[in-house]
Amino acid sequence: MSLQDDFKKLSEKIKQYRDEARVQLHLAKEDVKDEWDDLEQDWDRFRTKLDQIVHDAEDASHEARETAKKLGEELKTGYQNIRNKLK
Repeated sequence: MSLQDDFKKLSEKIKQYRDEARVQLHLAKEDVKDEWDDLEQDWDRFRTKLDQIVHDAEDASHEARETAKKLGEELKTGYQNIRNKLK
């Protein structure tokens, strides 16, 4: 095999890897966007729940406060995961 053939094979392999990486990157972006959209819905539910608890602070049940806290922690983790994926 000639040097020219070697470089041609190398170039083809690099192109294949590059194309695969491009597809994976595109899919990753879509996955992150889907994850973001889900988190945004959870964020809206969290804000509503939090507003209810703040408005009815004295009457808010322990269960309601724990539910809001749990949802808040899940949101925090979800947004951290997205941030880490985008680094």
